[in-house]
Amino acid sequence: MTDSPEPIRLQKYLADAGVCSRRAAEALIAAGEVWVNGKAATIGQKIIPGSDRVTVEGKGVKAVAQPKMTLAVHKPRGLVCSNDDPHNSATVFDLLPNDFNRLRFFCAGRLDKDSEGLVILTTDGDLANKLMHPSNVVVKRYHVKLESPFPHERIPRLRTGIVIEGERLQVERAALVNPTRNASTDLDVWMHHGKKREIRQLFMALGFEVKRLRRYQIGSFPLRGIPLRAVKQLSGKEVSLLFKIPKPHPKTDAAKKLAKAHED
Repeated sequence: MTDSPEPIRLQKYLADAGVCSRRAAEALIAAGEVWVNGKAATIGQKIIPGSDRVTVEGKGVKAVAQPKMTLAVHKPRGLVCSNDDPHNSATVFDLLPNDFNRLRFFCAGRLDKDSEGLVILTTDGDLANKLMHPSNVVVKRYHVKLESPFPHERIPRLRTGIVIEGERLQVERAALVNPTRNASTDLDVWMHHGKKREIRQLFMALGFEVKRLRRYQIGSFPLRGIPLRAVKQLSGKEVSLLFKIPKPHPKTDAAKKLAKAHED
């Protein structure tokens, strides 16, 4: 006699089936696009895989186990981090080798179309959720290049932030790179939440236009060594580095090393 499958949350079932991330699944459920056994689903609902019939936008969903795989991608400017954006045909998923086409990858933390750098793609819905969930402090580090020099005395303003349309935009850490007379067009910025275009909006609100934005590290895992447009499959140890809080660079030589590492 075999044990019947344990009930699981519908969001997890859809993520495991490769339909979408858990967060996107919640949005689909809230929009009434997910049905279970002929009835509209509710957020938090549990189902029994193989027994309950699940449809998304009228199409049946069948859970197919995917191998757990996590990739680091060096995204160039011009690509979006979505595989279902009707307004942009070029996506970060286009960079994946043909061997991966049969798998459904989630983008665990996006970069906007005009930004570049480190993006994590994974077939593991639980890992994607863990990387994106606000309760987990996953630090992202960015090299921000501005059109005009940013003065050192305004660094605290980046940390306290600015409220725009009811949302506070702010960074956790910020430091000038290669400053001259206590100002620089280059900054090293740390964030762990990251609303859409938050860094760009924050600097713009302070009167500084972002010329270039590059994410060069997540947790303690660096972009270094991954060429532009290249893909690297991560080991279990490298995945664990994504959750490790990085140590700040020593003040000596840190600015020069950072700037040099980000030259094309």
